[in-house]
Amino acid sequence: MGQKKRKGERGAVTNYVSRNQALKKLQLSLPDFRRLCILKGIYPREPKNKKKVNKGSTANKTYYYVKDIQYLLHEPVLDKFREFKVFIRKLKKALGRDETSRAAKLEENKPVYSLDHIVKERYPTFIDAVRDLDDVLSMVCLFAMLPQTYKIKTNMIKMCRRLSAEFQNYVIASKSLRKVFISIKGIYYQVEIQGQPVTWIVPHQYTYEPPSDVDFRVMLTFLEFYTTLLGFINFHLYHSMNIHYPPKLVVNPNLAEDTGFCDDVEMEDEKLAALTNTLATLAQDHEDEATIDEFTSEAGSKEAEQEQAFRKEREELEAFNNLFSDQKIFISREVPREPLTFIVRSFGGEVSWDPISGHGAPYKEGDQSITMQIMDRPLPKKTYLSRHYVQPQWVFDCVNARKILPIDDYMPGSTLPPHLSPFVEETEEDYVPPERQEVIAMEKKILREENAKSGKKNDEEEKPLKRKGDDMTSEEKKLAVMMMPTKKRKLYDKILYSKKQKAKEKSKLKKKREDFEQKKKSKQTAP
Repeated sequence: MGQKKRKGERGAVTNYVSRNQALKKLQLSLPDFRRLCILKGIYPREPKNKKKVNKGSTANKTYYYVKDIQYLLHEPVLDKFREFKVFIRKLKKALGRDETSRAAKLEENKPVYSLDHIVKERYPTFIDAVRDLDDVLSMVCLFAMLPQTYKIKTNMIKMCRRLSAEFQNYVIASKSLRKVFISIKGIYYQVEIQGQPVTWIVPHQYTYEPPSDVDFRVMLTFLEFYTTLLGFINFHLYHSMNIHYPPKLVVNPNLAEDTGFCDDVEMEDEKLAALTNTLATLAQDHEDEATIDEFTSEAGSKEAEQEQAFRKEREELEAFNNLFSDQKIFISREVPREPLTFIVRSFGGEVSWDPISGHGAPYKEGDQSITMQIMDRPLPKKTYLSRHYVQPQWVFDCVNARKILPIDDYMPGSTLPPHLSPFVEETEEDYVPPERQEVIAMEKKILREENAKSGKKNDEEEKPLKRKGDDMTSEEKKLAVMMMPTKKRKLYDKILYSKKQKAKEKSKLKKKREDFEQKKKSKQTAP
């Protein structure tokens, strides 16, 4: 007979170890253990039978795999943590004895560790890193907006801003932006990198106070790993497009040099964050350029149909990537500059703003070649008839609709159409809200106008969209207004008056614009 084994010494029970046992084995404090687990991607496990693992006890404990803890024993960062403990002890001792020269030498030889090997271990292929890019970008963009505190250092905020600006410049150069959406939480973006959709959120640019109930030590540990990972990804993406990394900017010679910054490094970061400069490419021998061979199949075959569908899809994508290529846009001061600059430049457009708002404006408001001006306030007294005035939502809706939308619904003072999420895929069985019905009706109207210009017949008849109150007659509406209380009636009259004034301003501007276009056409046709 073999030796008898006690209960809990064999089977699945031996695969788990409690957190206290792991701390004793690694000889680490709890904060260092948590930090190491975050960096290595090791997280607690839930046993199927906690009572067996805990030898009959029902106390709540945190468990890890034994293999994961043994894996941490050979981690080089673990030795750096121990060296840092010794360094802190020696530094405190030197400062306590008032030995400043020894403390300065210790500070110079402070132990520093690198996370490059951990990134390579956790992401053996580049596509694995791209799949986890959602959380990375969201965290980096969040800390790029946060103010400096005693926990969040200035160099960390600057690094996050630079890394996010580098990634945005890559998206502009590759034209890989696909969807945008404004929500209460922030602005959602979606790009396509090597066939993988990457969605992240950027907070709105408001003054923000970090909450007291959030453990920023844990978030900063995640951020430490994420900044290293995003640096690797940016490096690979830039070199895949034959662009210098760190990025070198081809500065626009028309821009005036701004000397209002502290040093050259800050000026360089401001130029990179402006998103208006092109990136310098690496030197390349153009003699042996790769070309795509196109083969034609027999007409009527499946291969020919597939080729035609692929060619059509490629042409549509090319047209979508150059959506704003014919537009020269100016952003007013009251409009958020960074998101609109990023979107317009990602689709081939030119964009500028008031130099007071920030560095890097290519042209001024008085430029007569501007085609669009984005503003979010009533029309000023001085208006340029050579350009269109639209509200910021027009840019977002054009991207989601994949075409340039009519500006009549987006002029200053107009009631904007509903801004719906492009990430929701609807089916015929789903409930369609009234806001979505309005968008569908607007799309059918645009399609009917395009078909009328091209001479095509429209088979579908547009059904009028019924809104609340459309069934009421004029007498019933008058009666409803008369039945209102006096206070509510005054408020209702004010709302109606403001709507009428906005409609008048809109119609006046529209008429002036039509007269300007007619005079322009008559001058062109005149001999």
